[in-house]
Amino acid sequence: MAATSLHHAIGSFHSHRSNISSGFQNGIGSFSVTIVPKGFGIDSRLIGRGSSCSGRWTSGVVHASSSQSSVSDPIQLPSNSNTSGSRKKSNETALILIRHGESLWNEKNLFTGCVDVPLTQKGVDEAIEAGKRISNIPVDVIFTSALIRAQMTAMLAMTQHRRKKVPIIKHEESKQATEWSQVYSEETEKQSIPVVPAWQLNERMYGELQGLNKQETADKFGKEKVHEWRRSYDIPPPNGESLEMCAERAVAYFKEQIEPQLLSGKHVMIAAHGNSLRSIIMYLDKLTSQEVISLELSTGIPMLYIFKEGKFIRRGSPPAPSEPGVYAYTRTLANYRQKLDEMVN
Repeated sequence: MAATSLHHAIGSFHSHRSNISSGFQNGIGSFSVTIVPKGFGIDSRLIGRGSSCSGRWTSGVVHASSSQSSVSDPIQLPSNSNTSGSRKKSNETALILIRHGESLWNEKNLFTGCVDVPLTQKGVDEAIEAGKRISNIPVDVIFTSALIRAQMTAMLAMTQHRRKKVPIIKHEESKQATEWSQVYSEETEKQSIPVVPAWQLNERMYGELQGLNKQETADKFGKEKVHEWRRSYDIPPPNGESLEMCAERAVAYFKEQIEPQLLSGKHVMIAAHGNSLRSIIMYLDKLTSQEVISLELSTGIPMLYIFKEGKFIRRGSPPAPSEPGVYAYTRTLANYRQKLDEMVN
């Protein structure tokens, strides 16, 4: 019922703003990915706004009820250092990646790319289910693409989180936008989570394919040519981006803006798209250009990484929160869930 009314509310939004298939198991729950990563490792700040899908082209709160108990007091995890601007490595932080739920054009089998299309009812349900899976994992800051389907997914997912913090989108594209969106209550700020939209996390731009039916496009241009545009690493569709070009902007943004948040002890969630997230996973798991093209991410399935001692460790997709022991992936996450339980009991 809540999801249905939510969908009606969201469906009337003015738009202003592809499947993890396999069974990777980490001894904790199934995680859908079609390849086995080679290893974990990493190298390594918030951002100016843009109105384009990528720098090469010019191209853009939901509320739901939850059965979870409300937790309003802040929880400080002992292993985290939240010093602002610090480059010091924390002992352990969580990184959650979520591909947006099904969009209206996913449903119609159309090339979407950077066209700003909202979620279907199924997409709304997928986002809410994703939120349930991460309801016991700490989140301090959220990064999304500039597209409504990713932002809707992040907002809907956070309605299920046991901390009950309210996501607030940061508007910093101009001085006036920053001033007008200022929150003056310190108490309210404590109950909020900043949401940072960035065009660099947008889906790759499909150029002249955007809005075309995928099957009709294959009939017109040939199956092999369309497959090459969709699945090769460095061949773009007409006037569009290749996966390589998408990775260039998405990974650069991750290194410059998101990694420092993890290094300073913040727990991060990213709600984005199939290709921008594939690009980031390519970086996190050190995949080759051949390995990444066979990586499929399903809509609305969260993936958890632990950032510890300068490395990203894949933990898979969290199962339903009702399953015992699910969040004892690490001592820190187990302690966090225990504190949540203590605060509502």
